[in-house]
Amino acid sequence: MFDFFKKTDEQIRLDVMSEMQWNPSLTSDQVGVTVDNGIVTLRGTVPHYFEKNNAEESAQKVGGVRAVANELGVKMLELDERSDQDIAEAAVNALRWNYQVPEGIKISVTKGWITLKGEAEWDFERNAARNVVSSLMGVCGVSNEITIKSKVQPSDIKTRIEEALKRSAESEGRNIHVAVNGSRVTLTGNVHSFSEIEDARLAAWFAPGVTSVEDNLKLAA
Repeated sequence: MFDFFKKTDEQIRLDVMSEMQWNPSLTSDQVGVTVDNGIVTLRGTVPHYFEKNNAEESAQKVGGVRAVANELGVKMLELDERSDQDIAEAAVNALRWNYQVPEGIKISVTKGWITLKGEAEWDFERNAARNVVSSLMGVCGVSNEITIKSKVQPSDIKTRIEEALKRSAESEGRNIHVAVNGSRVTLTGNVHSFSEIEDARLAAWFAPGVTSVEDNLKLAA
C-alpha cells in the first residue's frame, strides 16, 4: 500500500494541484503551489475571498501535507466590486438571517475588509458568523474578533474533550494529551494524518467555554 507519509515534495505539489482542480468552487487558474519538506505555500490571486479559503482547505486534505501557508491575494473582477456600504448592509442582513449567529455582532468594513466584533457562547457560532460574510460579493478579507464567554469549569472542559476524542477515534485519542488552563486548551501528542489533527482541534473547539486552542500535535513518522 502506498505510504502517504513518504511522499516527495513534488508528489505533494502535484496532488495539491489536482485536489484544487477537482474542487468546483475554485475558478482561478492563477494559483501557484510550492512545497518544502511537506509545507505547502499557495501564491497568486483568486477572484473571491471564499476561494482563498477553499484553496487552503483543498491543500490541507492532501496526504503528506504538514502545514499550509496561504499567501493568495484577492483580485476581484470589476463587475464583482462593491462599496463598503453595500458590503456592510449585505453582512448585516446575512448575519440576521443565519440562525447559528448570536445577536449583537458588530460589523465594520474598510476597503472590502470586514471586521466582526461581539460575544458568542460557542466557537461554532463565531465560525458561522465568519463563514456567512466570507462568501459575500466584494469581500476581500475577514477579521473575526468575536470572543467566547466561558461558563464551564476547566475540569469539565478537559473531560468533555477527552470523551469526544474517544468517541471519534479511540485509538488515536489515547495518543492525544489534553491540557486546560482556564478556558484555554493545549493539545499535544502524535497522530497519523492531517485530518486527525483537524478532528482533534475541532473536538476541542466544540467543548463549551473554550476560548483558544493551541495545537501542538505532530504527525507520527
